[in-house]
Amino acid sequence: MDIRQLQYLIEVARLRSFTKAAESLYITQPTISKTIRQMEEELGVVLFDRIGKRIELTDAGQIMVNQAQNIVTSFNNMSAELDDLRNLKKGHIRIGLPPMVGASFFPTVIGQFHKKYPDITIQLFEDGAKKVEADVASGALDVGIAVLPLKMEGIEYFSFVEEKLNLLVHPTHRLSRLKEAPLIELAGESFVLFREDFVLHDRIIAECVRVGFQPRVVYESSQWDLISEMVAANLGIALLPETVCREVDPSRVAILPLVNPVIPWNLGIIWREDRYLSFAAREWIRFAGEVLSDAGRK
Repeated sequence: MDIRQLQYLIEVARLRSFTKAAESLYITQPTISKTIRQMEEELGVVLFDRIGKRIELTDAGQIMVNQAQNIVTSFNNMSAELDDLRNLKKGHIRIGLPPMVGASFFPTVIGQFHKKYPDITIQLFEDGAKKVEADVASGALDVGIAVLPLKMEGIEYFSFVEEKLNLLVHPTHRLSRLKEAPLIELAGESFVLFREDFVLHDRIIAECVRVGFQPRVVYESSQWDLISEMVAANLGIALLPETVCREVDPSRVAILPLVNPVIPWNLGIIWREDRYLSFAAREWIRFAGEVLSDAGRK
């Protein structure tokens, strides 16, 4: 058994699919299936329960994946340290970005970073902030962008955005002519929210419950532009960050501040504090911090 086989195992377990894992690893599906089968034969256990087109880890498979992650992490740390020792300004960075964050803040940062370090490759993963935080904690990602405050321990961060949520309603909505909207006024409204893997999903519901009502959610999406279009079609109301609201057409949607309470939307770049970071990842954190701080001062 070698590192390559363990990496295949981890990817199949992460994606719950031989086909998706093969695509992610840029190998053929028969190759990855054969590798897993050889591991099962060598170990004398079944690693995955194959249920039609779905696969699930067996108890033995979960043990193997847990140990494999530790081994692969140690191997990657060793490789990264050796690369730094040779003073190679090359590398690969895995960055997790929530969908509504990437387009607003990072094209410029990534472009400038690539210009300065053309031999460092960047792989972007778009997921909700909760999954990004979990993947950074597990080592599946080197760096991520998450909504603060963090729920997990052992993660370092620096903040680069401090905003709050605004209310979006149809121009004919009863609240559209107000200067600001208290949260309690939204009781009984139809909410269009981000999916459950987004921090804002839980945060909005929690704040509604705290002021005295359970929001009625009629639609969930991972795309802020689709959410705003649902509001423009008068299918519900939404709460979106100020940065995102600047991209929304004000002639089709009324936007007003949410108050009593204000719901903050603070973002940070996060990484594992106890994991060795390669030159590429350390430089990305430093570089992104400088660029985003300069942008915030303008």
